[in-house]
Amino acid sequence: MELKDRSQHLFKKLVERYILDGQPVGSRTLARDAKLDLSPATIRNVMSDLEEMGLITSPHTSAGRIPTVKGYRLFVDKMVTFRDLTQLEIEKMESHMEPEGTIDSLLNKTSRLLSDVTKMAGLVMVPVSTGKALRQVEFLSLNDNRVLAILVTNDSEVENRIIKTEKAYSQSALTEAANYLTSAFAGRDIRAVKNGLITEMTEARQEMDRLMALAIEMSQKVFLTQQNENKDYVLAGQTNLMNLYDPTQIDKLRNLFEAFNQKRDILHLLDQAIHASGVQLFIGEESGYDVLDDCTVVTSTYESEHKTLGVLGVIGPTRMEYQRVIPIVDLTAKMLSSALNSKN
Repeated sequence: MELKDRSQHLFKKLVERYILDGQPVGSRTLARDAKLDLSPATIRNVMSDLEEMGLITSPHTSAGRIPTVKGYRLFVDKMVTFRDLTQLEIEKMESHMEPEGTIDSLLNKTSRLLSDVTKMAGLVMVPVSTGKALRQVEFLSLNDNRVLAILVTNDSEVENRIIKTEKAYSQSALTEAANYLTSAFAGRDIRAVKNGLITEMTEARQEMDRLMALAIEMSQKVFLTQQNENKDYVLAGQTNLMNLYDPTQIDKLRNLFEAFNQKRDILHLLDQAIHASGVQLFIGEESGYDVLDDCTVVTSTYESEHKTLGVLGVIGPTRMEYQRVIPIVDLTAKMLSSALNSKN
């Protein structure tokens, strides 16, 4: 969307003023901020045009205007002037990103750093385990058609999960199926088992005997369940949002906290962001989730050895300092990538 110079200047000033103090912007305030020799009537006409374009709106009966999601998107894409971080700020961030301790501790430090620096909720997607080869599979029969599945990988990591089967199986049948899976897939990347081998086995199901049918059922439950359950994120500073929302929006804030606890919708949004490199923004309803309609999610991918591992970012109100938050998220992603590379 292209605006004339005068309209663009006034719109930019309106958004900046609203981000600064959170109050609907009237024509007098806008005239003072814009420092243009324009009559109040002219400014009101421009504001009316911007409203017709869907870039600003009037909340309730207020005479002032606030940006819409469409307006924020235009502002971020075309008008925002990013604020360079000072050397002191950069050094402070670097001091919190030393590649010491475990990866889990590094991810937790990163989410806290994002929260502390932006005063919003910081989150980091936990990377799904990669590069693991299957070493051994074991199935142990439990009661009520339940089976304890034990996966051992080449780095001696053991993963246990309890799965529910369609019918009861004897321990001997489960042992036979586990031995088959171990012999057929030992040494194979565990992601290949999840993404390809189950499909190949299912396509040939008609030619399989009882053992193979059991192996398919167990594989579907074990590996696909693992794929879904491995996704997670660490979150810090969600209470910061209580200081950024109006007291009248307590119900919206409560729903947002519930979404943090359930994680499903947030993880789905991060899954979308992981497929695009660099900084991504989901403003208001762009996220596709009602609970985030009054929020902006700013994300960036992080990597190790040139492979994307996950996504980090912040969640805050749509009225956030984009010129400051976006560079912080971008720099934090680069710092985390560097720290992970150092650990390798």
